[in-house]
Amino acid sequence: MLVLVLGILIAVADQVTKYMVRISFDLGESRPIIDGFFNFTYLRNTGAAWGMLDGYNIWLGILSIVVLIGLVFFRRSFVSNVFEHKIALGCLVGGIMGNLIDRLRLGYVTDFLDFHIESHHWPAFNIADAAICIGVGIYILSALWLKEHPLRENGETAAK
Repeated sequence: MLVLVLGILIAVADQVTKYMVRISFDLGESRPIIDGFFNFTYLRNTGAAWGMLDGYNIWLGILSIVVLIGLVFFRRSFVSNVFEHKIALGCLVGGIMGNLIDRLRLGYVTDFLDFHIESHHWPAFNIADAAICIGVGIYILSALWLKEHPLRENGETAAK
């Protein structure tokens, strides 16, 4: 249940923020939030992370659907029934759904979170992208932790 609720919350937050950017900004418009570090910049991305595979929106949409189906059907093969893995899976599902909705509805993904330090610029992203990265990070860190301390959901120590 936690996975579903978190996934829905992330997808909704992602869609609401992207909608607000699309109605409040002209394409390419940038507004500083923290001068010299963080802007809201309205961009459209038909590729994957950092603009890779630009123009492959349909294939990336299909890949997103396949990954979502794989996460649902094979989750027990790679996700433990522990809190950290539930959070990671919820972040992944919500993030993938948020970007998939854009791909199917608009034909592109709306990006707007734009960080930079002087001439060093991080590619713009959105809440869905951040959720996917956070989900992967939590999964990797918790997998490392759980390898050393394999705790069950009810707090009992698993056999070593």
